[in-house]
Amino acid sequence: MVKSVFQGLITVFQGASSLSLDAKGRLSVPTRHRDALGARENQVTITKHPHGCLMVFPREAWEAFRDRIAALPMSAQWWKRIFLGNAMDVDMDASGRLLISPELRAAAGITKDAVLLGMGAYLELWDAPTYEAREAEAMKADMPDVFNDFSF
Repeated sequence: MVKSVFQGLITVFQGASSLSLDAKGRLSVPTRHRDALGARENQVTITKHPHGCLMVFPREAWEAFRDRIAALPMSAQWWKRIFLGNAMDVDMDASGRLLISPELRAAAGITKDAVLLGMGAYLELWDAPTYEAREAEAMKADMPDVFNDFSF
């Protein structure tokens, strides 16, 4: 049984949801993710991902990730800037919506249609056409060697 991070174990986010941002840049979080995302004062942290999407963290998972990034050596300073310097704390409103800042929307190329993917301890938010193109490209390529001993 998977328990939330608030009971000592990390919540596992999985699955994909097709969503639309409203005119103000708000995203309605699917009901199945709301409790885990907003368990502490309805606050999440959103930052850039190096693959061109956004990472959406529950507060406790963000704090663990942030501490790992902050501890990296000076040789990783630019990555610290990308992850930490672009991180924004966002409050989930009473309707379960998150306001995605214009800066973060622009960074991920998200205009209206989006895909929210569960990635274990966090969620990824993608521009829908970008995600579909990247997924199609990945499906055409050979699987990484790490899957050689993996059974389907």
